[in-house]
Formats: sequence, structure tokens, C-alpha cells
Amino acid sequence: MAQEPAAAPPGATTAAGDYKIGPEDILDIAVWNNTAISRTVPVRPDGKISLPLLHDVQAAGLTPMELREVLVKRLADYMPTPEVSVIVREVHSFKVSVLGEVKKPGQFELKSSSTVLDVIALAGGFTEFAARSRIVILRQAGATVKRVPFNYNNALSPGARPEDLFLRPGDVVVVP
Repeated sequence: MAQEPAAAPPGATTAAGDYKIGPEDILDIAVWNNTAISRTVPVRPDGKISLPLLHDVQAAGLTPMELREVLVKRLADYMPTPEVSVIVREVHSFKVSVLGEVKKPGQFELKSSSTVLDVIALAGGFTEFAARSRIVILRQAGATVKRVPFNYNNALSPGARPEDLFLRPGDVVVVP
């Protein structure tokens, strides 16, 4: 059995900025000339998909092309030169939460790369008591939670670095 590549965390990007598959995403797996294996599958909470012959395959943390390569290698045991395509049909794994002094706190399912400013807008903006200079982003970093300070006032200044604004799946934005 072929060795699968190590999975990166969902929401991470490669040098080319390719999308990483995450739990709850819906994938179309098409194997040319094989309708028995081709199907639409959900990515389970453990990050795996289930397919006939192959059983459980790690999908979360891989790009669609990386998952395609894994499937081609695994299917090669059953058929000569399999042609496989992986299409992300629905994105459900990019969720962030906004808590605290916003008008509509909650969890938001995003469809693409978003900034702190985007999710504050989704949450209806600040309440009158919001401490805009003391916002914190809680980000899972392995077994620990990293606290990333965010100053809304500085983010709007001309010298702000746009890359500091982008959120990752699972982030929690806390507005004190």
C-alpha cells in the first residue's frame, strides 16, 4: 500500500495558494470509466473520506491535486493507470467565530479567504462599548491556542500590512 503524504492543517495554503480540503467539505471524486467508485463524498470530522476498494482515505489538509495523487496511487493496485479528478463541490470547513462587543456575535461559515474586517462586518459591526484597539484573535496552533493581537484603528492606517488581517479556519475573534 502506498504511503500517503502528511496532511497540513485545513485552511493552510501552499506556495501557489492552493485550497486545502477540510472537514465537512463536499467532494466530487470521479474515476474515468468507473462509476462504481466515482461519487460525491463528505469529508468526515476526522478528515477522511470513504470510497469503495480504498476504504478510508485522508483528505483534510491536502489540496485537491494532492488528494488526486493519493487516489491514483491507491487505485493503481486495482486498475492500470487510473484517471481521477477531485472537485471541491461545497466548502463548509472555513468557519470563524466572532464574540464580544459586536452587534451579532456568532459563528460564520466563509467561502473564501476573509479578513478580520470582513467578519466584523458580518457580525454587524461594533457596539458602542467595543475596545477596537484590544481585539484578539484566538488561533489553534497544534495543542496550544495562540493569541494574536489586532488593533482595528491601526488596521485602517495607511501603513497597515494586509497579510496581518487574514483569518484562518477555526479562528475566534474576540472584541472586548
